Amino acid sequence: MFQIVVNNFVYLFFKSIKMKTKIYIQNLKCGGCANTILKNMASIEGINNVEVELSENALSFGYENETNLNEVKHKLITLGYPEIGETNNLSAKAKSFVSCAVGKLS
Repeated sequence: MFQIVVNNFVYLFFKSIKMKTKIYIQNLKCGGCANTILKNMASIEGINNVEVELSENALSFGYENETNLNEVKHKLITLGYPEIGETNNLSAKAKSFVSCAVGKLS
């Protein structure tokens, strides 16, 4: 529950606000990568409407709070798909190749 006060009126809300974002990521190469990302995002509570956009190297999704957003970013790093602007070292690239192969096999 959260409340907003406007002109001395208190409005109570019992449903969480859903936000939507798009993260541009590195090392996204194919449908195998997309499958791995989609399967891993499904395990994160508070994330919905996940879409991988191969042509834009992007992941878009809805989330409930900043904790959810940070969980997604951390999961992407562990899979080898860091956000653009983050370090993309040899280790991240190798992880993305493994994630890609796993996604192709599933």
